[in-house]
Amino acid sequence: MEAGAEEALIDRCRKQDVEAFGKFVDAYQARVFGFVKRMVNNADEAADVTQEVFIRAYQSFARFDGRSSVRTWLFRIANNLCIDRSRQLGRTPNSVGLVSDFEDGEEMDFSDSRWQPEALMLDAELIQVVESGIAEMSEKLKMVLLLHDREEMSYEEIAETLSIPVGTVKSRLFLARAHLQSVVKRYMTEGGND
Repeated sequence: MEAGAEEALIDRCRKQDVEAFGKFVDAYQARVFGFVKRMVNNADEAADVTQEVFIRAYQSFARFDGRSSVRTWLFRIANNLCIDRSRQLGRTPNSVGLVSDFEDGEEMDFSDSRWQPEALMLDAELIQVVESGIAEMSEKLKMVLLLHDREEMSYEEIAETLSIPVGTVKSRLFLARAHLQSVVKRYMTEGGND
């Protein structure tokens, strides 16, 4: 969406224009749902949380002052609701999946003439190792890693979304990547076929 069109849409949403808000939901729903699903790891729960994100956004749009981007503001709402949901359920949000576009049990289609079963098996093993490494991380590290690497947010946007200094974002991202590097290195040195 172009910047001018987005600004006009945001202005209409601030005035509680239902049609404009519907367009706003259409523009952001898939990304918010993907983010929430990777945090709660359950499609039905993610749909509920996503709906609550947009309810909260609609209710508070009049107070959106534009100091941050609307995307940052919306992901802050999503982040807070994921944390609230995990506290209510007495758990931390689940790991961030690397292959998030596939449901459990759904097979990937590798219809490539260069298909090599051994390479695919190693790739699948490595993905599993990385996902396990992510699952071991604290919620704080996972959140920064997800927002930076999956949602492609800048350090500044992440800092604003999570209400932390940019330096903290950088250090958490460094720690998350260092942890993954050590997990992968351990896997590679142990042969991966234990």
